[in-house]
Amino acid sequence: MIAFFKSKIFPILLVNFIGILGYSIVIPILIFIVTDFGGNGFIYGILGATYPFFQFIGAPILGRLSDSIGRKKVLIISQAGTFVAWLLFLLAFILPETELWKQSTELTGSYMMTLPLLIIFVARIFDGFTGGNISVANAYMSDISTDEDRNQNFGRMGASTSLGFVIGPAFAGILASTLLGEVLPLLLAALISLIAIFVISIRLEESVPCIVDTGSVSIKNVRRFFQVEHKDCFTEGSEELQPESGKGLKQVLTIKGVPLLYGIYFLTFFGFSLFYAGLPIYANSILEWSAIDLGIFLAYSSFIMILVQGPILSRLSKKLSSQSLVLMGSLLLATSFFLLSRQQVVLLYVANTLLSLGNGLMWPSFLALLSSLGTKKTQGTIQGYGTSMGSIASMLGLIMGGILFERITTLVFMIGGFIFLLITALVLFNNYRSTKLKSLQPV
Repeated sequence: MIAFFKSKIFPILLVNFIGILGYSIVIPILIFIVTDFGGNGFIYGILGATYPFFQFIGAPILGRLSDSIGRKKVLIISQAGTFVAWLLFLLAFILPETELWKQSTELTGSYMMTLPLLIIFVARIFDGFTGGNISVANAYMSDISTDEDRNQNFGRMGASTSLGFVIGPAFAGILASTLLGEVLPLLLAALISLIAIFVISIRLEESVPCIVDTGSVSIKNVRRFFQVEHKDCFTEGSEELQPESGKGLKQVLTIKGVPLLYGIYFLTFFGFSLFYAGLPIYANSILEWSAIDLGIFLAYSSFIMILVQGPILSRLSKKLSSQSLVLMGSLLLATSFFLLSRQQVVLLYVANTLLSLGNGLMWPSFLALLSSLGTKKTQGTIQGYGTSMGSIASMLGLIMGGILFERITTLVFMIGGFIFLLITALVLFNNYRSTKLKSLQPV
């Protein structure tokens, strides 16, 4: 155990956990904040889509930047942006609830845009643009992983994410019930982001090859912060992506297997976005759950994923391929989404269990597949564009999820079920094609 805490993987797991913890604290209370400030389900969906839209713009930039100046410095930039975003979020609770405009249509429903609500949108925009920490953290994990421990390492990354989602929502419900209300969880989220900056600065070692870590990172001098020293580690004739040429995406798509994985990336985020858009509205309007009820539901899901992504995935990855684990996970996810459409609490928890099992098996295995493509020098770019695929899907899914739930309520989860069935079909087709190509190759 002591060796694990001193290992090279522990700091990035800790950074990932801290980042997710700060984010997950706000998830159960966000729908209540939006409605308190005059919004509705439509505005909640638009707000949810704001972050991935600007992440779509920022993630490739930060991913390419991490390939050139290093993962460590870009992670600091990202966490600093998150910290500033939480400060803006807190500012909304100080400002007067001045009405800016109101609207009531069949498409949008009835809502009122207030000054605090607008500031929250600005905070999500800022956080989204600097929110490339996920892609950079995945690229870092790819840098330090080998073919033998890749699945296990990404399973641990998933477990650290799930642990953040266990503790965050549970704390949110408890803290939101105090005299300070929603302000206390937001204060804690800001503090957590600040802690993450210090953890990255002190504990994280640079992982990008060809870049020398010039010592302690200084953010006092901007020029020094972006200054790096490169090793002469390229061999003549080596073909590396040159993101600065503006052709990074085209070159990434020429890598065998990347287009299909990007398609699965998009579909997975689109399906989950329907879930995350519909569930809070469902809990608030139909089930009449409190923030504590929703927090417990989300914490239970993350607890199951910790078990799956820790010991279970570690054992299964030694017996089954990543493709097989992605296939199993997508089937479980499809089943869970079909059950989510039933308005019974017991079935909801059964669906939640299957969803957690499926997600715990599928996503780390999928990231392991993606991280095995390209080279260490290009992983930031590959992961950055992958995050953009997820951002586009999240943006569309969150907007459509909010609108569709207003019209068809829980049937929106059925759409998610068919999406994961499509993913299952794509994985089966890819496995069949790979097997056929191998059989045609001369011995």
